[in-house]
Amino acid sequence: MTTTDPRAKLPDAPLADNERLKDQSQHLRGTIADDLKDGMTGGFNGDNFQLIRFHGMYEQDDRDIRAERADQKLEPLKNVMLRCRLPGGIIKPEQWLGIDKFAGESTLYGSIRLTNRQTFQFHGVLKDNIKPMHQWLNELGLDSIATAGDVNRNVLCTSNPVESGLHKEAYEWAKKISEHLLPKTRAYAEIWLDGEKLHSTEDLVTAPLADSVKSGDATEPVLGKNYLPRKFKTTVVIPPHNDVDLHANDLNFVAIEENGKLAGFNVLVGGGLSMEHGNTKTYPNTAREFGFIGLDKVLDCAAAVVSVQRDWGNRSDRKNAKTRYTLERVGVQTFIEEVENRMGAKFEPLRPYEFTSRGDRIGWVQGEEGNWHLTLFIENGRLLDYPGRPLKTGMREIAKIHTGDFRLTANQNLIVADVKPSEKDAIEKIAREHGLISDSVTPQRENSMACVSLPTCPLAMAEAERFLPSFSDKIDEILARHELSQEHIVLRVTGCPNGCGRAMLAEIGLVGKAVGRYNLYTGGNREGTRIPRLFKENITEPEILDIINQWVGAWAQSREANEGFGDFAVRSGIVKPVVDAPRDFWA
Repeated sequence: MTTTDPRAKLPDAPLADNERLKDQSQHLRGTIADDLKDGMTGGFNGDNFQLIRFHGMYEQDDRDIRAERADQKLEPLKNVMLRCRLPGGIIKPEQWLGIDKFAGESTLYGSIRLTNRQTFQFHGVLKDNIKPMHQWLNELGLDSIATAGDVNRNVLCTSNPVESGLHKEAYEWAKKISEHLLPKTRAYAEIWLDGEKLHSTEDLVTAPLADSVKSGDATEPVLGKNYLPRKFKTTVVIPPHNDVDLHANDLNFVAIEENGKLAGFNVLVGGGLSMEHGNTKTYPNTAREFGFIGLDKVLDCAAAVVSVQRDWGNRSDRKNAKTRYTLERVGVQTFIEEVENRMGAKFEPLRPYEFTSRGDRIGWVQGEEGNWHLTLFIENGRLLDYPGRPLKTGMREIAKIHTGDFRLTANQNLIVADVKPSEKDAIEKIAREHGLISDSVTPQRENSMACVSLPTCPLAMAEAERFLPSFSDKIDEILARHELSQEHIVLRVTGCPNGCGRAMLAEIGLVGKAVGRYNLYTGGNREGTRIPRLFKENITEPEILDIINQWVGAWAQSREANEGFGDFAVRSGIVKPVVDAPRDFWA
């Protein structure tokens, strides 16, 4: 242990109320089971409103009709959004057919929403359908454990459709890390499955824990009785492709290849993008490099980092509870030494690595084993049958004949993976007939992304998903005006500063401030390794488009060879680069 306990540096303040409710929750049980029987409300009462998040759900309502229902003396149309646990984003076609059936028959909106956490969400599940939904997922070999709440969430893994061997090794580690850090409480099985065995988790064998990692709580040796101070996100990344946006995550394992095999990982800790408008104590930040570890220490390292954050994180101020704030408060070297102590090994010097891209390679590519992989662009990740573009039906038809698997990407797209050469033409035909392949999709559209936002997200301040398609059209018009139609700008829109749309790693990022108004950021880079800076606050779409038009015009005239817009914005002085976020993000 360190000679001075870093917890002594925490402010002398009462614990956040979330700490009370976790402590009193009986390991996440609360009174959720009784609440399900309460027909007086479509929502959850008291602490259960928060506790269902640990089971992978958020209570929401349709904000578009909230006022109308109030006029009718009705409560808001309460429902839940469920996020599946899907480490590495891989799902089998037969599982896809199952989730397609549930979405069509038992949700308000009928859609499947792919997320940038490399999984899918159901939106609009009414209270009577919640328990059947979990039981349906369990029959498919799926669950939603720990996809929300103060725990380690869905573990991401680079969706590399070409280097099949290396991807397979990395994916297996993503699964192992996810399983090792799962909550061990039986609350999920007891409440949703009536105590039955979980098809997807009950047979897991996890590595033993060092005594220095254990929390002292017999039920939750890694996470502790009160779980983590705040949400925690982990990735496995295969350079040179940064498609998971590693700097948005608390813990990152960067795969190092030697002689065609996975040799180990560089470990980076403390990334994250959430902030609060005007609160200078909050900021996005890139992850810090800790060092290299061999494969024999991966699970020990994961548990050690999580346990240090568990013990040293801020449990009084949830806005300053994430890992990056703990690193800033105690010092990076102090944190590293404690992780080394708990995992029983020293970090080796970092092995060389470089990131050169992060977008998905849309279309067909052939893997090293000879099979084909088709990456489908799914705008905003929303699979639904639109007029003339029955996307959801198309995916269902592909799932009926596909013998490989599907890989959901961290950019909200979908890879039809391991397609046999003999099946390639049939799958392409289905994809084209249903609008899943379109030759009119531009590079700009492929590199734009938004969070869900309105009407379902309770935190949303402005539109994002519903705003982006028409906004992308206008950006395409600007690029065409300046003869840059084959170029792109990494563009992200998020409805609030919570960071779900990852705008704080974009070349141009819009962060919702109020309905129809956004803060405009620029200066990130294409590789996703630099935080953008605020350019102008609280402005409307016409103002944003006018500014971007001026920027693109200057970029077209003065850019250097292969210079991305974010690098141009910094080099030309549009904004100063964010070098050290804690000190100069708000400067």
